[in-house]
Amino acid sequence: MLSKRIIPCLDVKEGRVVKGVNFLGLKDAGDPVELAKQYNESGADEICFLDITASIEARSALINVISRTAREVFIPLTVGGGVQAPSDIGDLLRAGADKVSINSGAVKDISVISEGSRQYGSQCIVIAIDVKNSGNTRTGWEVFVKGGRAATGLDALDWAKKTVGAGAGEILLTSMDADGTKNGYDLPITQLIANEVNVSVIASGGAGKLEHIIDVFRQTKAEAALLASLLHYGELTISQIKNALKENNIPIRNT
Repeated sequence: MLSKRIIPCLDVKEGRVVKGVNFLGLKDAGDPVELAKQYNESGADEICFLDITASIEARSALINVISRTAREVFIPLTVGGGVQAPSDIGDLLRAGADKVSINSGAVKDISVISEGSRQYGSQCIVIAIDVKNSGNTRTGWEVFVKGGRAATGLDALDWAKKTVGAGAGEILLTSMDADGTKNGYDLPITQLIANEVNVSVIASGGAGKLEHIIDVFRQTKAEAALLASLLHYGELTISQIKNALKENNIPIRNT
């Protein structure tokens, strides 16, 4: 079994880390550069930095903040927000990102995945899929874009398979229903997609206690867990999480 990864997520709006519930009611959670530095030093496996209003505001991610963050962290840094073209991917990689997360831009034009993968390699192309159990698609789970504001009519599983076929190297799967609720990850959709694609799936949305993180690794094939509120507000530390995983015989990376 591959070692599981713990990935703090920094949702950034106007240069500050924010967190809400079901993508709404955002509250300030701190400075992204300082938080990234803390997580780097405390044993995180990667950092995910998402400029959550870039697509809505039709602009690219905050390059300056990303550059400052990249100088402070020495673990893989995934950056997303406003990626519409392969040139945007190049800009973020040059700013210090190791991987680039694409969401709305890929739905608009899937060639951003295939061309980005061709130019920079599939290992740095992460497809972010925000899903809600709307009941309007084949599996029931529908893809949403523009920070969860716009329904696409796309079935989550069909879209996941299509993006991997186009060259995506990883899927960041966020359940909008579970996001910020602290009721646990959405295990059914996580397992459904992780079973059907041959790339790593990162589970996102809903972690509220240690047991939720253990459950997502025991009950699904997710290879990484994204965390926000639990870490940002000091409810758990990365070392506590990794120790719990180790005690439950779940393979982890560095301790």
